[in-house]
Amino acid sequence: MEALAAALPSELEQADSVDPATDLLEADGEARAAFVLCLDAINFGSGWWPTIRKRAGRSGYFTIAAGLTERFRESGPWSPAELAAIGAAEIAAVLCQDPDHPLMEDYAAALRDVGDRVERQHAGRFGAVIEAADGSAVGLAGLLAEWLAFADVSSYEGRAIPFFKRAQIAAADVDRMGIASRRAATAMESGKLRDLDRLTAFADNLVPHVLRLDGVLKLDPGLEQRIEAGDLLEHGSPEEVELRACAVHAIELLAAATPLSPAEIDAVLWNRGAAAHYKSFPRHRSRNTAY
Repeated sequence: MEALAAALPSELEQADSVDPATDLLEADGEARAAFVLCLDAINFGSGWWPTIRKRAGRSGYFTIAAGLTERFRESGPWSPAELAAIGAAEIAAVLCQDPDHPLMEDYAAALRDVGDRVERQHAGRFGAVIEAADGSAVGLAGLLAEWLAFADVSSYEGRAIPFFKRAQIAAADVDRMGIASRRAATAMESGKLRDLDRLTAFADNLVPHVLRLDGVLKLDPGLEQRIEAGDLLEHGSPEEVELRACAVHAIELLAAATPLSPAEIDAVLWNRGAAAHYKSFPRHRSRNTAY
């Protein structure tokens, strides 16, 4: 833990770098708000990555993100009504995937929920969703966590475990892209959210993998064998919940030992996971809509 904590701050700048292929920074505030909500609503599917059609040199996530970014650049955002009626074939065409792939209907269902919520609850304005949080990262994550599109609560020994991975990422992305505003303001303020430090790590399958290879997480030998054999873990199983929860806890410990927030540490570790060393070992895979 000490060695990892010492190395993290120097890696933050690289983790925060902008990728023009997957960041729609040039669009206006409403389009960027729509982009963040749509992208993070479908920011899942890691259990399916070995089965999708990837772009050259791109991971599963960046393949999906690049397809969505190109659609927004070429045609602008979908209207809420268009999203509320979107089907698997349309999103598959946008992402250059097989329309019969199970992920495409999951993506379409998530986007339909976004469109319906924005239309019914926020007067058809994507920016109004962000304004409703009144400048709070925690408020925005909590608002989104109530949507079906961002649902992420597991059960462990009878207890509800609210990870809220993608709802929290959406709040972090809103801050990163500078599109936050307050309802009471007459004009856009700093574009930044307060209380980002209160977000936890964004529990997925890559950050636990990095923590395992870096010696922070020690797995049961039988579980490690299953992961390295490529066996799928059942979403909500004790071992899958423990992997995510222990990663969140480890990052809280790292945050206490560094000047970085849990969200910043998550970004550094996720960025680390793209290196050849981490890619050379299998990570846990679970097919679900949480991550």
